[in-house]
Amino acid sequence: MNDPQSCCTRREAMKFAFGGAGSLLAAGLLHEMCAADEARGASADPLAPKAPHFPAKAKRVIFLFHTGGVSHVDSFDPKPKLFADHGKTVTIDEWQGKPGKYNRYLKKPQWDFKPRGKSGIEVSSLFPHMGDCVDDLCVIRSLQSDHTNHYEATLMMHTGSITFARPSIGAWMSYGLGTVNRNLPSFLVLAPAVPYAGDQTWGTDFLPGCHQGTRVVPGPTPIADLARRTASAGLQDLEREMLQQCNQEHLDHRAGDAGLTARVRSFETAYGMQKEAPEAFDLAKESDATLQLYGLQRGANTGFAWQCLVARRMAERGVRFIELIDVGSSNNWDAHADMLAHAPLAKNVDQAIAGLITDLKQRGMLDDTLVVWCTEFGRTPYNEQADAKGREHHHWAFSGWLAGGGVKRGLAYGSTDEYGIHVAENPVHVHDFHATILHLMGLDHEKLTYRHAGRDFRLTDVSGRVVKEILA
Repeated sequence: MNDPQSCCTRREAMKFAFGGAGSLLAAGLLHEMCAADEARGASADPLAPKAPHFPAKAKRVIFLFHTGGVSHVDSFDPKPKLFADHGKTVTIDEWQGKPGKYNRYLKKPQWDFKPRGKSGIEVSSLFPHMGDCVDDLCVIRSLQSDHTNHYEATLMMHTGSITFARPSIGAWMSYGLGTVNRNLPSFLVLAPAVPYAGDQTWGTDFLPGCHQGTRVVPGPTPIADLARRTASAGLQDLEREMLQQCNQEHLDHRAGDAGLTARVRSFETAYGMQKEAPEAFDLAKESDATLQLYGLQRGANTGFAWQCLVARRMAERGVRFIELIDVGSSNNWDAHADMLAHAPLAKNVDQAIAGLITDLKQRGMLDDTLVVWCTEFGRTPYNEQADAKGREHHHWAFSGWLAGGGVKRGLAYGSTDEYGIHVAENPVHVHDFHATILHLMGLDHEKLTYRHAGRDFRLTDVSGRVVKEILA
């Protein structure tokens, strides 16, 4: 293995590729170079498609992450007792990471719940459109994490670790399965702003750099540096052919130089991106009915509806793992001051997510596309003051859901106690959540490992179980 410092230097030199510019072209160059640097002696093409450990239910993942902590008791976990006992006190043994005995005031949800769909799963009025799709969802009401701070909890939801930077779930997926479209990244992140853990959220850490997520920032130019500089495509082809000949002559005198081979190959990758990426992001040919389904105005190039529609287009084009992040480390779901701050955030994502589910279903893609909805933790069903308008961080129990890709539909799995404080049955730790996602993609979480610093690492560390009860 080459000195990792050389790859880090390149990352710094091309950092803009993963920042505001979101340049897929630069990302492709960086990926190819880092792949050769870090995978010497391994496969000649670390992004080549790989067979899963066993037949997969899903071919791709669309991972929806809502930064800040969406309240479970205001969204997917109905608690009639919490409504009834509003203002009463409850004793807990920890307050925001500090052990002890604390008396706190119960706080009722801000939104009403009612049964939705044929399944009768209760969803709050915070997410009316997602409620309409509940028969396609597998709602998990018993998620658990290990930390009450945003940074650590965000890191855990993406990497399985709260203490050290580790490869993200998208990077593991790319490493385990490769890509089926070399003209686009295997792992794509659509995010207007970075979450609390920054670009570690989509990083590779010790995995080959080619598996790092490529961030695209919504806006008028989501992809920078892709317009050809030659007068015509024919002239560009002639220049590329001449360059290939020169590069091949150079390679012939330096046999076995994996780094040089990757650099040469990066030109082909960049060329492929020039051809395919602009069309993939061009929504002009989408029908008015499709735009209306997502709640997207024609010509718009920002907002979560734009991200969701682009995600569907990327899924169609073979991108293996697509993550959508709605907001960054400020002005997010972290509703300490007032739970009503959830309302505009929910309005931004609700119809778009329901539109994505419906669109995938109509196109026959939901069966082999796994859609994941999650946040870093929930919010406390109680607060320090009786008249508090907000809620604090709560990692003991929270909600998420899966749809498509081999999971049971119209199922509510797991439960919390009468107030939503602790998991009452069928706990699903983040490691279990990750193990199940990998399983649906045909990957055994105990076999998907990478040797680093004398140890075999994996996404689920030394624990995790596949939640077989939710598998179709």
